Amino acid sequence: MKKFLIVGLGNIGAEYVNTRHNIGFKVLDHLARKENLEFKTVKLGTLAEYKFKGRTLLLLKPNTYMNLSGKAIKYWMDKENIPIENILVITDDLNLPFGTIRIRTKGSDGGHNGLKNTQLVLNTSNYPRFRFGISDEFKKGKQVDYVLGEWDDAEKASLPERLDVAAEIIRSFGTAGLENTMTAFNGK
Repeated sequence: MKKFLIVGLGNIGAEYVNTRHNIGFKVLDHLARKENLEFKTVKLGTLAEYKFKGRTLLLLKPNTYMNLSGKAIKYWMDKENIPIENILVITDDLNLPFGTIRIRTKGSDGGHNGLKNTQLVLNTSNYPRFRFGISDEFKKGKQVDYVLGEWDDAEKASLPERLDVAAEIIRSFGTAGLENTMTAFNGK
């Protein structure tokens, strides 16, 4: 059975639950709710196992806080013997309009501390990532407040549909592969 590690980046704690920076957690929570999956506390995070079309997708929400995400990713890759091409890291992206999807095989960290640490720990920038646009609608010097701020009303209204698309991306990644998933979903 093929195994995949799907990692949603975010920060633990009630104060972060509905923030833009926690979209990785929100995507995994949405999929888990739809599929009646339960997250269990494990080493370096919480984990849910999703069996889908002969595949096992391990949904990981690291509890290391964003800036140390790579530690949890590396631990679970090694523990479950999952190759780098079978991981998908889900993160927020300020450089994309709200809800825009960008899936890549590799790339820079784009100033994102979770990706920066992942790249450092994995010693490569060649790993699949799924960036979810949160836009850059903030005033100069207010980036941290914006990223750690909660969704506005228009975003909240659009989020359920965007989360459904995100769940489809995860399923596609596990069954159709990265290239087909990129073709089907990038820019959607």
